[in-house]
Amino acid sequence: MLHGAVHVVIVGCGRVGSGLAVQLVSRGHTVSIIDKSARAFRRLPPSWPGTAVLGSGFDRDDLDRAGAADAGALAAVTSGDNSNILTARIARENYGIHNVVARIYDPRRAEIYQRLGIPTVATVTWTIDQVLRRLMPESVVGEWTDATGHLVLVERVLPESWAGKSLRDLGMKGRLNVVAVTRAGVPRLDVAELVGQEGDVLHVAVMKDAVEDFEGVLGDGLGPDGAGGRAAP
Repeated sequence: MLHGAVHVVIVGCGRVGSGLAVQLVSRGHTVSIIDKSARAFRRLPPSWPGTAVLGSGFDRDDLDRAGAADAGALAAVTSGDNSNILTARIARENYGIHNVVARIYDPRRAEIYQRLGIPTVATVTWTIDQVLRRLMPESVVGEWTDATGHLVLVERVLPESWAGKSLRDLGMKGRLNVVAVTRAGVPRLDVAELVGQEGDVLHVAVMKDAVEDFEGVLGDGLGPDGAGGRAAP
């Protein structure tokens, strides 16, 4: 899980890539953005303080210049599925960057790559907020709030510390309920029977005043009673 400011590498300076770069800097992160076209960098504000690297997201020299060795997250958001997934795999396997997301146009490919543990967002649902939720999973984002403002629905990527633990232990009686889990692109409602897997996306109903407690439960890898969850059989 990411805490505080991190260095983020973005590959692709199109509409989404440039928008991500601006938002991430505004949140206090440092950002390097890579694109093979110098013209693409015109989408960035003149005063944008990040680093623009002319090159390719799957070229190790270009990734080094973008600071990938020190990066806490990487988003591959070019217009090419193959380029994005290759970049994401290099980030994971060669640079050890855990928080990686790849833009995928073909939903059939998206399911395959999600099974490999690489979060993807298909073009149909592609927005800057969707990327941020996967790139910075420590930020709980409300999808819906009831009329009273007390109940929110949030989407959250399961932290690595919860892999192998029973998802029923995430429940906080009267304050939080895991409604569903999306696993490898497939939604599941049998949450109480599931053991957490890397890449799971949780859909959670939580009282607004319990969001901070929810953060603590996920961050510690412990159930609400501090017992550490049930190990996988």
